[in-house]
Amino acid sequence: MKVTIQTLHFKADKKLENFVQTKLDKLGNVYESVIGAEVVLRLENVEDNQNKIADIRLMIPGSDLFASKQSKTFEEASDQAVEALRKQLSKHKDKLRSK
Repeated sequence: MKVTIQTLHFKADKKLENFVQTKLDKLGNVYESVIGAEVVLRLENVEDNQNKIADIRLMIPGSDLFASKQSKTFEEASDQAVEALRKQLSKHKDKLRSK
């Protein structure tokens, strides 16, 4: 699966990029027709310490799935977004099976 990672307002290190890549690769086990993913990691300028946002668009045949989560670390936000996408993928697979 091709994963594109873009960062806004900061520079991501290799460890963070590898973490996101590994999490997204696991979605390929749930649904093997995943084409790719676009990840945008943003740092918001707010007083709150939960200012890290992960937006993930997962491209699958016929449509795209999207999840956006906000947390105090990029790893936690990415993990939550991937889990939301996993649930969306499961629903999508069930819908395809019922046709």
